[in-house]
Amino acid sequence: MATIVITGANRGIGLALARQYSARGDVVVGVCRHASDELAACAHRVIDGIDVTLDEHRRRLRAALEGTRIDVLMNNAGLLVADDWQHVEQEALMQQFVTNAAAPLLVTLALQPLMVRGGKVGIISSRMGSMTDNASGGFYGYRMSKAAANASGVSLARDLQEFEIAVALLHPGYVRTRMTGGQGNVTAEEAAAGLMSRMDDLSLETSGRFWHANGSELPW
Repeated sequence: MATIVITGANRGIGLALARQYSARGDVVVGVCRHASDELAACAHRVIDGIDVTLDEHRRRLRAALEGTRIDVLMNNAGLLVADDWQHVEQEALMQQFVTNAAAPLLVTLALQPLMVRGGKVGIISSRMGSMTDNASGGFYGYRMSKAAANASGVSLARDLQEFEIAVALLHPGYVRTRMTGGQGNVTAEEAAAGLMSRMDDLSLETSGRFWHANGSELPW
């Protein structure tokens, strides 16, 4: 039985992860801004009122988890603002950077002292952060923020080696959630199952690599 901490756990992929980890017998701590009945029904503990982009809230999260030994941290909270080259706004760019790139790094740093040796960190990235894979352009803020998340995840993989903590950068697929406006080719449940498999397979030897939920390795 492992203790799994999931950010953005009240809906979408985060909720699907909470349900599936709980169903297999793990202890799930769901972290979110606004609790949901669905999360309360499957998580062993819900820590709500947490905006992972705020220092004060990250300190509050760390305090709430004091005494907990974390096996897996899933940095799932994210933000997508659609844009194109004619409609790029600084505020939206910065919001996505803070949510998608800075917050996963800062949450991990805040909670790392609570993680067990042999623990694992998942950062939900996107293949849209891959420069090699970009054939369509657009989505400047989202692509840039996910590329930055990948960069921070690789650095974390190096720096957390001494604590025997492995890090995975994870693309869930094109998932039908509220974030994507209900568009996509996989369900949140299918994505969560794949993400869990990638985390189960993660080791120090594969730390710092960029994986599709289906098991294929993605280019940077």
